[in-house]
Amino acid sequence: MPDSEILKTFDEKRGEFKPYGLTCEMWRPQLMPKIDRHNEIELNYIPEGGITYFFPTGKVTVPPRKITLFWGLIPHKIIKSESEAPYFVVTIPFNLFLSWRLPSVLVDRILGGEVVVEAAESECGLDKPMFERWVSDMAGKQNQAAAGLEIQARIWRLTKNISASEAKSTAILNPADGSILEKIVVYIAHNYSRPIKISDIGRAVGLHPDYANAIFKKAFGCTLSRYVAEERIGHVKRKLILTDMSITQIAFDCGFNSISRFNSTFLDICGQTPRHYREQNR
Repeated sequence: MPDSEILKTFDEKRGEFKPYGLTCEMWRPQLMPKIDRHNEIELNYIPEGGITYFFPTGKVTVPPRKITLFWGLIPHKIIKSESEAPYFVVTIPFNLFLSWRLPSVLVDRILGGEVVVEAAESECGLDKPMFERWVSDMAGKQNQAAAGLEIQARIWRLTKNISASEAKSTAILNPADGSILEKIVVYIAHNYSRPIKISDIGRAVGLHPDYANAIFKKAFGCTLSRYVAEERIGHVKRKLILTDMSITQIAFDCGFNSISRFNSTFLDICGQTPRHYREQNR
């Protein structure tokens, strides 16, 4: 079997946040024994059946023969597969994805933690051979640059079915800002469970906290404080569903040092109490 056709499988010993880089590979569908997190944008194409992921926001079934895009930094794991047929996974480094300056209607949804599924089926007949070529190009290395450009173009095509009134150019970020944003989100992902001040984040990336907050809000549409809160609540929701830990213990494990602050933050972000959320989703 050629190298380009070797099926990848999830490594349960893989370190959290370990990068995949720019790749296009064929994967064997399998239930994942643990959550995966990586700071790349992930693009899936499933020729047959469907795959169901667990995200902090709930279960999402990726349909066959449609492009699906999400941010790998959001904790995710496969909990169901409807077919044993291999599927395709593209991973795009975060900073590279931002440098493509895709329409904000797409970028905002991805950075907001949504799973974006292509609405139309007009590209279906072209996608499988295109992904097969990307697998070969990435494995052979000589055509990696061309494959990267084609992946970028395919994602642009994905946005064409989004309402024209919503589509607009993203705020222009220079490469340095993109690199800083990547450092910020990884720092928060590593440190959400302990007290984090905006000054800590600024110090970690070598910037004045106000400037770090300004470029972050420009790209993400929310402040650093809000993003830290949403990161923590994402982990809280996962533990509420997947564990029998007490709500108080979950709150402290996820970085909250006050139960009243935790309850008000959860209600603000989720629109319901932690107890009600657990009862609805267990």
